[in-house]
Amino acid sequence: MSEPAQERPSKPPGLTPRRVVYAALFSAAVAIAITFWVGNAGLLKANECSPQPLAAQVIDAAATGQLAALNATATGRGYSAMAFTDAAGKPVTLKDFAGKTLLVNFWASWCIPCRAEMPGLDTLAAAQNSDSFMVLPINLDLGSGGLGKAKKFLAEGGWTNLPLYADPSFEAFKQLQVAAVATGLPSSLLIDRKGCEIGVLQGPAVWDSPEGIRVIEALKAL
Repeated sequence: MSEPAQERPSKPPGLTPRRVVYAALFSAAVAIAITFWVGNAGLLKANECSPQPLAAQVIDAAATGQLAALNATATGRGYSAMAFTDAAGKPVTLKDFAGKTLLVNFWASWCIPCRAEMPGLDTLAAAQNSDSFMVLPINLDLGSGGLGKAKKFLAEGGWTNLPLYADPSFEAFKQLQVAAVATGLPSSLLIDRKGCEIGVLQGPAVWDSPEGIRVIEALKAL
């Protein structure tokens, strides 16, 4: 039985013999395990933020209909140390976006539900991005060619309102998986101005729906 699409990294051209594929996958797993602890070891800081039960209530009340699967958390997890890169490969962290509320969306070009979600995210970004809010997509196409795949994907879709940020090592998302914050793609985080988690959505959503806009408006008002 083949692996689920969202779990399978792309194979480099020419690596068809089974032994070579297994060796490559093993090497990749070792590399991810190492960088996981070195690069983003302090990503989830349980005491970085104070619990915000009132904020969770506000988001929970707004999350209906198309956003009913959104889990309003605000339990105190902080993400300011989350590391990834910009379109030029320059390292950035979530702390660089301090002062803005964020919809952080993890996606990959090989993820079919991510593809379906992109038009709504692009429309939401066009309408809502400002000095106080930003749709922040983080691409997870693995390897050195991942950034190129992501650029091509966004260009072909015409999603000009979505900036390109990437985590081709999978480090940041691996931390979310270990902490059971996220399990697969797409996954989204609602983040407040201090880099604190307010809500989590596992799976796709229609973000430009009335319910999606209501959730974002509630986030911006916190």
